[in-house]
Amino acid sequence: MIRVEEVSFRHHRAPTLVVKNITFSVPNGSIAVLLGPNGSGKTTLFKCIAGLWKPCGGKVILDGKDTARLSFRERALRMALVPQDHTPPFPYTVLEAVLMGRAPHVGLYAAPSAADLRTAHTALEIVGVAHLAKRPYTRISGGERQLTLIARALAQEAPILLLDEPTSHLDFRNQHAVLSMVRRVAEQKRLTVLMTLHDPNLAAHFAHQVVLLKEGEITAQGTPEDVLTERHLKRLYGVGIGILSDPERRLFYPTSS
Repeated sequence: MIRVEEVSFRHHRAPTLVVKNITFSVPNGSIAVLLGPNGSGKTTLFKCIAGLWKPCGGKVILDGKDTARLSFRERALRMALVPQDHTPPFPYTVLEAVLMGRAPHVGLYAAPSAADLRTAHTALEIVGVAHLAKRPYTRISGGERQLTLIARALAQEAPILLLDEPTSHLDFRNQHAVLSMVRRVAEQKRLTVLMTLHDPNLAAHFAHQVVLLKEGEITAQGTPEDVLTERHLKRLYGVGIGILSDPERRLFYPTSS
């Protein structure tokens, strides 16, 4: 379980809090989405949860452990991060990029074992890009690169998966392909998933829980059915929201009012 308790954050010497007393939890085996417009504080909060930035108040608890008391390796064994952007300094192959996910399990100066290689190959097969194993990571498409980063996170074998805007550079088809794969893998492996998104339609389709953020504060949280309403989304985005519904799902779109 991920438990965020009264987390606040401000940039160095800045007088204003960017994230303000955020509290929510993500149960084991569920998918939660931090949803909000640009500048809402969701990426800042995400970096605090991931341990990349240190909150100025509050704490993040992973399965009963305060992350502030965990070493880098201990955090890496508990949660795997898929960043929004990643440009490697060298043209690693796709397989080599995925093998980096094994770092928490390999000794400081040790080479990856045969078991580590098998784990990396299995992760590539799970996300459907095993055929790219020998290709340079820098010479594959945006969708393939995102899948490679997810494979690297799976190779890490952590029970918690964190994804920062995993669809931000993908076209419509690849957005759904990537998130469908994440949901399938999460269900198969009983992973706890937290991701940031900016599209309420994707949140409605793929999340079990949604946390709405605006100006560093939670405006609503709960199931997609309870949270993704005209009233909540109009307050979140500052525009009128229309909803098309059918028995399977709802579709949100901005209106002029």
